[in-house]
Amino acid sequence: MCLRNLVHSALCLAVSLVGLALVYLGLGAEFIGWIQILVYVGAVSILIVFAILLTRGAEAPPGRVTVAPWSGLSVALAVFITLAWTVIKSKVLAGFAGNSPGGYTLAVKEIGGKLVTEYVLPLQVMGLLLTAALIGAVIIALHERKGWK
Repeated sequence: MCLRNLVHSALCLAVSLVGLALVYLGLGAEFIGWIQILVYVGAVSILIVFAILLTRGAEAPPGRVTVAPWSGLSVALAVFITLAWTVIKSKVLAGFAGNSPGGYTLAVKEIGGKLVTEYVLPLQVMGLLLTAALIGAVIIALHERKGWK
């Protein structure tokens, strides 16, 4: 399906990310599922929607959009086959019987502790990148509104 409106496409991206989070929650990976919802759906998707709306890029370009369904379908099939082969050949899958591989359990408290101690710099850099993207979208929108080039 080809959506000509960028806002509708961004919202479809958010819906697909919610679906992925539901898959994680269904598999018992609660932490990854909720982080998927908070970070990707709650922050990144909304940032994309705001950037589209601020830059007035929601209008479709004039002319006909070319749709090549067979090429997209063949690429999707190749990616699916590659991922399926990787999962089947994985050594982690062989040891999976409801318990974590290697007997190591990872608690959410440990992950949170690592994020605010060991990995605080990448966390701050990610926050700066998201803020810079939003500021850049606002600046581009202001330049377009005032007619600057």
